[in-house]
Amino acid sequence: MASQDWFDKDFYKVLGVSKDVSDAELKKTYRKLARTYHPDSNAGDAAAEAKFKEISEAYSVLSDTERRTEYDQLRAMGSGSARFAPGAGGGGFEDVFSRFSPGGGGQQADFDDLFAMFGQQGRPSGFGSGRFGQSTGGFRGFGGPQRGADVTARTTLDFTTAVKGDTITLQGDDGKPLKIKVPAGVSDGQKIRLRGKGRPSPDGGESGDIVLSVSVRPHPVFTRDGLNLRVSVPVSFTEAVLGATIEVPTLGGEPVKLRVAPGTPSGRVLRVKGRGVETSKGTGDLLAEVQVAVPTHLDGPAREALERFAELEPKENPRADLMSKARD
Repeated sequence: MASQDWFDKDFYKVLGVSKDVSDAELKKTYRKLARTYHPDSNAGDAAAEAKFKEISEAYSVLSDTERRTEYDQLRAMGSGSARFAPGAGGGGFEDVFSRFSPGGGGQQADFDDLFAMFGQQGRPSGFGSGRFGQSTGGFRGFGGPQRGADVTARTTLDFTTAVKGDTITLQGDDGKPLKIKVPAGVSDGQKIRLRGKGRPSPDGGESGDIVLSVSVRPHPVFTRDGLNLRVSVPVSFTEAVLGATIEVPTLGGEPVKLRVAPGTPSGRVLRVKGRGVETSKGTGDLLAEVQVAVPTHLDGPAREALERFAELEPKENPRADLMSKARD
């Protein structure tokens, strides 16, 4: 930016704030404007991109106490139409810059003296260059406050907490406890992004995020299948053959009763609606997979009864279909 532009640019007007605006109100106003004109939200809109650059430049000066004071002083010294008026005794351009000369007289100051006020050391200040209007990591080098850095973290949850959700406490970098709300339905290996919980911005911008990688301990009974929960349910040989009503556990709730139809084989899945993982995206079911338990110890009468059954059962080979398909 040329030196004359410093006088002509009204950063307060650009942001639509008064000269006595507080730091908090200034920040709030800038964020609102930045969201409105950010190039990511206005793809291909050159006017919006230029406006975003303009408000970022204004905020980068007014949000810094030292720069804001220097800017206000410079604007005050250049106020009034006489600052660029030519002619004798007119308070012309040389008069403005003479205030920066070592002697305080009519000798025109070196431009280095003026730019040095802003830490430029003789370099004309352009947007995104040097201290005045300096880029601090904004969009495409347009300046504006720099976003804080993200922080990565890891935690291990028990199965029930991951399924149902809960508020857990982790230790932050500063040693202080940090409460984190874990949403229902978190799966093993998933990452949770906690907005604004990371490193603070070095210059008043938004804080970074915490990216939390989650591991889930296995459950001794239940497993996840998307939003469904699976459980293997043993049934006795006679229950599978004759049919029965059995109890099936649920995660964190009372058992439910299921009807096992006569002749139910191992591997058949019985479904309990709505007793799976409940999330904002939907609720799964409980899938109970029947496993026929073969008795390993039979007393004399039981063995004799089973042998009589073997003599009476239909003489069908349960593997006949398997063998037929294997030969095809």
